[in-house]
Amino acid sequence: MQERQISFYSEGLKLDGTIYLPDDYQQGEKRPAIIPNSGYQGFNQFYPRLFARSLTELGYVCLGFDYRGFAGSEGQQGRVILDEQMQDVRNAITFLQTQEEVDPENIGLIGWGMGASNVVRVAAADKRVKAVAALNGFYNGERWLKSIHSYVEWMEIKNMIEADRILRVTTGSSKYEDPFIHYPLDPATNDYVQKELAPLSPFGKQTQLQFTESIIELNADKTASSIECPLFIGHGKDNLLHPVEESLHFYDAATEPKQLFIIDGKHNDFMYHEHPIFQDLIGQLEQFFKKSLQYESLEKIS
Repeated sequence: MQERQISFYSEGLKLDGTIYLPDDYQQGEKRPAIIPNSGYQGFNQFYPRLFARSLTELGYVCLGFDYRGFAGSEGQQGRVILDEQMQDVRNAITFLQTQEEVDPENIGLIGWGMGASNVVRVAAADKRVKAVAALNGFYNGERWLKSIHSYVEWMEIKNMIEADRILRVTTGSSKYEDPFIHYPLDPATNDYVQKELAPLSPFGKQTQLQFTESIIELNADKTASSIECPLFIGHGKDNLLHPVEESLHFYDAATEPKQLFIIDGKHNDFMYHEHPIFQDLIGQLEQFFKKSLQYESLEKIS
């Protein structure tokens, strides 16, 4: 995999990223391209790069980038607003369309975890997206939060959000808290996070409480029927962080063409390049994108 460090602007903020090219890329070719997007607290050097490693082996150009406020990208650290991340994804599409290696009419999206709701909402609003894959996500923020918290905890969350809204109006800023105060990790996910992500410097910074309000306001289900491009929904059958019911709800709300794949795993226990469950997922994505992204020389690169 060849890598080229790039940057582009999203609503005036300079975002860092990487163009990932297949090793067999020949100058002058225009290949279909895929943007793998991170989930909560994610960044380019981890999951986007992991997906790009496999996708470039299949012949695709990939773009991985860091959302505003994460890693080296500009923006207020700790400010995580889902609608703003959607803007970043749409601006990444625009940037990718300008790259000489890319067929601008054949761009797909992958969203991991919290990024799954970002990419399906972008696909519903932006017809430049020709295929979208949403993996291990949640699609109605209030429904998801209620499913992982007790009623007492939910009422406490609502009170905290109301107090923070008043704080923002009277002081101009949201309160910073532990990033997982309302996003509790299940034991398996926490073990993975502590082993693989916590040692990396961009991970785990304090986050504004406005993020929780952003989750509560999320309802991607309402946009499901507006997605006109092919849709792939993948979800771990034993996922305790984002219950599989989230994907089932969204899949039922979506229109054809759509595909549901139940992953034989949890949330990210299988997220290693050589892991057989990850390779099985890549195989499913290979068939999905090969069928969905129209490209006259696809047989050459598959």
